[in-house]
Amino acid sequence: MNTRKNRVRMLSEGALVAAMAYVLSFIEIPIGLMYGGSIDFVMVPIIIYSVRWGTAPGLMAGFVFGTVKFFLSGGVAVNWQSMLLDYSLAYMFVGFAGIVKNKPQLTWLSALIGCFARFIIHFISGVTIYKEYMPPIFMGLEMESTTIYSILYNGSYMLPSSIIAVVCCIFLGRSLAKYILAAELK
Repeated sequence: MNTRKNRVRMLSEGALVAAMAYVLSFIEIPIGLMYGGSIDFVMVPIIIYSVRWGTAPGLMAGFVFGTVKFFLSGGVAVNWQSMLLDYSLAYMFVGFAGIVKNKPQLTWLSALIGCFARFIIHFISGVTIYKEYMPPIFMGLEMESTTIYSILYNGSYMLPSSIIAVVCCIFLGRSLAKYILAAELK
């Protein structure tokens, strides 16, 4: 395939991945904390796409998904900065899974990288934007540090979601090896 056809394919698959992640966003376990956060599967298609196409396309697909999720699913934000961090940039950073490109046997590592990158953005949002909303007691602990608060709050949904993503990517990496290696594009 020529480069132009590959680019069209990459963009088309990116749109499909964003749509697939959006559909998966309706299958969630809300954690019931103050401002949101849920356990879900939305990172899995973004990670697989990123491993196939690389970091830049993965960042793009994650950004599109995060923005669409905010506007079409009644996203929760206290200001435009929290919308940008907690949706557009957080999901965009899942695309860093593409650092380990075309390595189906390492999709678990890609998932760890993408999930950790998303966690970092949520953490930054927690210590900057949501610090003024920190309760005096959280998870039975007296809160004095916004750092600890942000780690606990964001870890409460990111850790289970990350475990789900890693496990799914282990199995999908094996079964989608030809797709990840882009064998049909050569």
